[in-house]
Amino acid sequence: MIEKVSKRSGELFQSGFYCAESVVLAITEGKGLHSDLIPRMATGFCSGLSRTCGMCGAVNGAILAISLFHGRNSKKDSVDPAYTRVKRLLEHFEKEFGSTNCRELTGCDLDTEAGQDYFKENKIIKKCINYTEEATRMAMTLIEEP
Repeated sequence: MIEKVSKRSGELFQSGFYCAESVVLAITEGKGLHSDLIPRMATGFCSGLSRTCGMCGAVNGAILAISLFHGRNSKKDSVDPAYTRVKRLLEHFEKEFGSTNCRELTGCDLDTEAGQDYFKENKIIKKCINYTEEATRMAMTLIEEP
């Protein structure tokens, strides 16, 4: 199931959804969770936090998905199930790709015309599809853990 959901996130990205949207949508679809809020809740996290050169949107989407399934509903509940998984996600992603930062991963500033041109001309989308699928795979693995 993890591979199927991971592949689905790549398909969603290629279809026109962005990184964070694709990750959270693929995971929630795979887990049978449907809401009008998904993928809407992830849009501002795409493109390195709305093109601010921040954290990779795929990582943000994975964090959102982890929080959906391991976050808390009450102030009395522990944050540890979500925090532990998010920390592990960040460690794994950074170890795999060298960074969790969009600008460092893509080599461009998506908030500029030059950066967007670089992204297109150098087919950086292929890298981003890989980041999206891998963040999905990592998040699903962490979500499935007891």
